[in-house]
Amino acid sequence: MTSAAMHIARTGLDAQDMRMRVISNNLANVNTTGYKRDRAAFETLAYQTVTAPGSPSTAESKYATGLNLGTGVRIQGTARIDTQGAMQTTGNSLDLALDGDGYFQVQMPGGTLGYTRAGNFSRSPEGLLVTSEGYQVMPGITVPQGATSITIGTDGTVSATVPPQTNASELGQIQVASFANSAGLLGKGDNYLTETAASGAATLGVAGQDGRGNIRQGMLEASNVNVVEELVDMIETQRAYEVNSKMISATDDMLKYVNQNV
Repeated sequence: MTSAAMHIARTGLDAQDMRMRVISNNLANVNTTGYKRDRAAFETLAYQTVTAPGSPSTAESKYATGLNLGTGVRIQGTARIDTQGAMQTTGNSLDLALDGDGYFQVQMPGGTLGYTRAGNFSRSPEGLLVTSEGYQVMPGITVPQGATSITIGTDGTVSATVPPQTNASELGQIQVASFANSAGLLGKGDNYLTETAASGAATLGVAGQDGRGNIRQGMLEASNVNVVEELVDMIETQRAYEVNSKMISATDDMLKYVNQNV
């Protein structure tokens, strides 16, 4: 003898387990530079229509509500919450934070372009502006050997004093990428995202223009994870998991009773 209630409760267990994984990942990245928290989205599974609303109940009347039986739940997807993280002052001239929307564009292995909010950059031996993994920031910025007083404006303009000159010279401009649907970007790990058909192609532009955020030198954007909120969600998920587990136990007891007494 089988029971649909057991199957429905099992889908609840699976969905809550996946939600707990999302929460766990958020908490694990509470100190990750530029990390954006994820939120699990649920959706119902297909309904079984036993009696359709409006179908005849007698020759002279119709059902007002009908009878629809749900078959469970599943995780529809995860949505990235792109709220601004707190700005942390580092004092490092090559640490950059985006105050607003947008992403830094970097050249990843194999020619793939990656996008990140983590602006903890440094100089390569060749003087190129690179990420901590050595990926070049695009468009390429080369800082000459011996350059001092590196300044980066809110619009991304990079300037430095190159001996024997005494005045600052402009070395280039860091551009900011934006997307029609940034929620459609695909996470690849190491703080990088890649574009997809859902996100649309990247559009590069000047920081502070057309809705793009300003660049803040000597600062990094912290994770936007709220630990208290995540802990509340964790407790809620745990309780929901326990209730679905109890539903399986209760249904099992009912089936045992039927088998033994009917």
